[in-house]
Amino acid sequence: LGHKKETFDRWMAKLVLAVVGYGHFFIEHNKGHHRDVATPQDPATSRMGENIYSFATREIPGAFKRAWELEEVRLERSGKNVWSLDNEILQPLIITVVLYAGLLAFFGPIMLVFLPIQMAYGWWQLTSANYIEHYGLLREKLPNGKYEHHKPR
Repeated sequence: LGHKKETFDRWMAKLVLAVVGYGHFFIEHNKGHHRDVATPQDPATSRMGENIYSFATREIPGAFKRAWELEEVRLERSGKNVWSLDNEILQPLIITVVLYAGLLAFFGPIMLVFLPIQMAYGWWQLTSANYIEHYGLLREKLPNGKYEHHKPR
């Protein structure tokens, strides 16, 4: 859904990612990972010999950091404040906060046990997929400083 151009599909992607509190993935995956896949600059590409646990400790914070930086640049270019509702990282974060508050209000403190578990499970699934799909991939750096195109083309 996050790969689509239609507004409805993009909002559905944000909503699905908001359920597990991983809304920044929407930005990082489409604007960072697609550009830098299989390069040292991509936190979502697992390195040859890197175990999944080391990868997760690099990928999860790296993905959030890069998503925030990308969104900050996008908003600055359009003259908007990074702390505005135009921030596509804050949008799913607000959904997460409202959803979790509603679940806590409805089901009570027991949700303090279940919400972190389902959140961790969701994060782990996305991290595992990135690890497996990109393990050991590395594009060659060309003499002009750019990386070779993705393959297959």
